[in-house]
Amino acid sequence: MSPKQVPRGEEGAVRREDSHYRPAGSAGRGTGGSAHGNAVGRVPVPEAHPKRRPPAEPDLGSSPGDTSPAEPPPSGSPPGGDVRLPSPGEPVPAAGSDSGEPGGSGGPGGSGDSGGPGGPGGLTGEPTAEPPCRPARRRPTGADAGCCRPCWPRWWSLRWPPSGSPWRSRARWRSGARRCRASSPRPSRRRRRSWPPPTRTRPSLPPGGVRAALDPLVSASALGDRVNVSVTDVVTGGDLVWPGRRRRHRTRVVTKLVTGATVLAARGPGHRIPTRAVAGATPGEVVLIGGGDPTLAVDRNGFYPGAARLDDLAEQVKTALGGTAPTRVVVDSSLYTGPVHAPGWDDDIPSGGYGAAITALMTDGARSDPEKAKRDHDDGSHAAERVEEPDLHAGRAFAQLLGVPTDAVELGAAPEVGPDATAGASGGELGVVQSLPMVRLVDIMISDSDNVVAEALARQVALARGQPASFTGAGESMEAVAGELGLPVDGLTFADGSGLSRANRISPSLLTELIALAGDGSRPELATIFGGLPVAAWSGTLVDRYTDAAAKAGAGMVRAKTGTLTGVHAIAGVVTTADGRLLGFAVLTDKAPADGLEKARVALDRIATALAACGCR
Repeated sequence: MSPKQVPRGEEGAVRREDSHYRPAGSAGRGTGGSAHGNAVGRVPVPEAHPKRRPPAEPDLGSSPGDTSPAEPPPSGSPPGGDVRLPSPGEPVPAAGSDSGEPGGSGGPGGSGDSGGPGGPGGLTGEPTAEPPCRPARRRPTGADAGCCRPCWPRWWSLRWPPSGSPWRSRARWRSGARRCRASSPRPSRRRRRSWPPPTRTRPSLPPGGVRAALDPLVSASALGDRVNVSVTDVVTGGDLVWPGRRRRHRTRVVTKLVTGATVLAARGPGHRIPTRAVAGATPGEVVLIGGGDPTLAVDRNGFYPGAARLDDLAEQVKTALGGTAPTRVVVDSSLYTGPVHAPGWDDDIPSGGYGAAITALMTDGARSDPEKAKRDHDDGSHAAERVEEPDLHAGRAFAQLLGVPTDAVELGAAPEVGPDATAGASGGELGVVQSLPMVRLVDIMISDSDNVVAEALARQVALARGQPASFTGAGESMEAVAGELGLPVDGLTFADGSGLSRANRISPSLLTELIALAGDGSRPELATIFGGLPVAAWSGTLVDRYTDAAAKAGAGMVRAKTGTLTGVHAIAGVVTTADGRLLGFAVLTDKAPADGLEKARVALDRIATALAACGCR
């Protein structure tokens, strides 16, 4: 440790004070400090210390052999009176020099006890007596061990530093006074606070209160005899209802929450799906390659606002071909493999208006009449007639934009591109359009409960992990990503990404833990699933619900996904309670009466409303 500089005394004379400083050649004896190890006392510097007073009687509380005063005066502090320091040209003996008696009481390395007029210390005249100093309540320690609280104001008032000293301002003088005063502080009346302050967290809701509020509603006959509920405090992560929360159920639309979370984790919210056109094997041949964008539109009148358009792609192709007229269109939808309908789908799903054949190339979600579908959607009906071969349907629309006859459209594969291929060579890119960002696609899927978009996004999870873009590859990839997110996947089964398959198995706890994960901020990309959740009595699939007198309190307070198959009903989402808490909840039943669709929906709405109105205290 280097010596610490302390205020100058007179005319630039420097006083040193450091508990571990010892001049060269000093053994510690006669210095007022320790003689073993590192010095623990202060070492007087001859040119700065006046004559010392004789040692007082040993303190009764000190160790044997310790003859230091019980309350030493301020170290290195000259008492009141006039002192003369050596003139600038006058030599001053250095501490620890060979002259004199090393370590002796009167030598250059000593304490200057024999100093007087003309003595080795270079001081002339006898200093006046110090102001009386009453011992402090607590013995000072540290660098200011020589100070005592009652005497420092009087001493400093007598020793106001001259203009040549480094303490040129009253503020710095007061700072030194505070350091001296701190060596003997008064007992503080202020309450001591620890730092950092303790984290303030809300007490979690008592589980018994939530169960007491929900039990009468869960036992409603409209929900059947196999109902399981999971409720989680999103702030604390605590589980409030657990009976059957890990039991796996057949689910429908709530599977889309897992699809959205896994594709956001695998692809990222900014990922876009490309649709490309490349040159074919013969001049004039154009190959349209599907990348899996289900929202691709033919023109500005597409079903999905802001979607990529084939007419823009056709203009790029015409520009790239120059004077060569297109003569043939080949549709490459080989990105997807396996069947176009999932195992476990009901027979009426492909033709019932809520599902379609899943291919890598399609326009407007495989809707045959986008204009009519938009009008029905605005009226609250999400069903729409779908085409049987979505990829060929898109290829024919693209051919018309290029001026190619529709009978010149066929399925095929794009030619391989060699390393030295030029822009006009076989396989060279002629144009590309990009889909909406992934976060927007997830929002469309959840808010409109779009099954076709859900199947396309599930395949994006498989592609991101290098797996086959099929129903099987998508389900396995979703399960793997869910496990990487820390969700409970034991016994989890995904037969598709939309939840239409009756082979799906999912537990209420997975849904509520997913909601808590999306809300705690640890995975910011997952929080975007909340933006697509329908609002009770206001948007999406909940726009016409929560109209029952017992469920009106949930209007605007519940955001949730619902799902319905024959005998299977589910709801999962978030709700703000009466005391301002955010809860994640999931209610699943798969043995409801087959003819009680409306009654089951009302019963589910009442459960969510009970949470919204519950203080649960």
